Amino acid sequence: MTRRRKIALLTATIATAGLALGAARARDVPKVATGFVADILCAETFVSGLDPRRNFAETTDTMPGASLISWAMDYTVDRARKDVTVTLFGLGRSLAVYREGLGCTLEHGAGILPVELPPDDKRPALLPETAGPAIVPPQSPALAAALDRAFAEPAQPPYRRTRAIVVMKAGRVVAERYADGIGPETPLLGFSMTKSVISGLIGVLVRQGKLQLNGPAPVAAWKDPDDPRHAITVDQLLRHTAGLALGSSLQASLGSAFEPVNRMKFAEKDMAAYAESMPLQTAPGTAWNYHDGNILILSYLIRDAVGGTPEDALRFARRELFAPLGMRHVVLQLDGAGTIEGSSEMLASARDWARFGQLYLDDGVAGGKRILPEGWVTYSATATPNAWVGIGAGFWTNQGDSFGANFRVAHGWPRDAFFAKGTIGQYTIVIPSEQLVIVRLGRSPNAPPQADGVFDLVRDVVAATRERGKMAGAD
Repeated sequence: MTRRRKIALLTATIATAGLALGAARARDVPKVATGFVADILCAETFVSGLDPRRNFAETTDTMPGASLISWAMDYTVDRARKDVTVTLFGLGRSLAVYREGLGCTLEHGAGILPVELPPDDKRPALLPETAGPAIVPPQSPALAAALDRAFAEPAQPPYRRTRAIVVMKAGRVVAERYADGIGPETPLLGFSMTKSVISGLIGVLVRQGKLQLNGPAPVAAWKDPDDPRHAITVDQLLRHTAGLALGSSLQASLGSAFEPVNRMKFAEKDMAAYAESMPLQTAPGTAWNYHDGNILILSYLIRDAVGGTPEDALRFARRELFAPLGMRHVVLQLDGAGTIEGSSEMLASARDWARFGQLYLDDGVAGGKRILPEGWVTYSATATPNAWVGIGAGFWTNQGDSFGANFRVAHGWPRDAFFAKGTIGQYTIVIPSEQLVIVRLGRSPNAPPQADGVFDLVRDVVAATRERGKMAGAD
């Protein structure tokens, strides 16, 4: 197909979308597409240190339909200014700007709120060290085989592109492996695993008495008792049952670019304010609909509860969660208004993601100190009614009778497993019955479900660590 015919096809695709969805939503598509790419390239170039060319190819290849427009994208990485510009034949332009310690933020022409990174107070970790500086080789032949399989590429697409795996058993790293250019200290995007971190920070505030799960959420835009959104609770925001009309964030694909929630993420400076302005689509608590707007509102509630400034929110997250767990390679990225972009924008090393999972394996306690409220881990993993994928309050779960939970159990996952999940292949899996935390990061398509190899990984690691335990017992 000639370049001219490709341009005509692209224009026709957007025009057709305009007829079907309305011109305003169709106009958002180029901005959403370029914003998504600019944000990832910026973060994983300047924070993770990855090659932008490889990153662009691997990321767009994972998204259904992206090939229709990825050929039309041009990107420029300016290493002197530390920013990334992405354009789509003049139909859209996005700029992501890197700031030391704060990662990348999309700039929409209205400027980015200046934020000063709070100094590290060097608090000692409460969670014991799980590994030394060297990469921990698999502690048994069976674990080595499990990682070999997870990193092996199939002969035909879809490809797995596994980037990092860490396996912790009873609080110790027993196996880890990394792709070229990545190591134990490399911060990697967790995408929607960030939602689970926001859930954890909400838990800290509940323990401190600064937020309540039930009763109206303290959102200023909904303070009028006659506003039907006044009834929305923190629990409903965590469980994605608040009912706001923002569309869905369940898939990363070209089609999802038309959802209002993605205008919020890639065309709005103040994401939380945009989400709070949305009307209800369903009455609060009556229907499940997973979208990022719920979590952006919670991110602003965290900021408001701990002092009101971006610096307050960053200081709180480090002091109350990251420092106690010894998570030393974390970057929380912000929106243009200075609110933590809690839906998908945290970077952390694979070991750091594992230490976060260990907190939940240990029932919210680190080094004898309670970080999360008593019962919070059980609450987080308790299934949300009508959530067909199997999801709780911040974590995906195999509890309950959802399609997703039963599907995973049928494919070898233990019933008590729950996990943080990010799009295109990010997982922090907690299996209490096995004393396991498994972290897998990569660039894999969301569908089919087995494309990222995580089902095989879980089965293999469970079997391998059981076998190792028997061998240790015999010794």
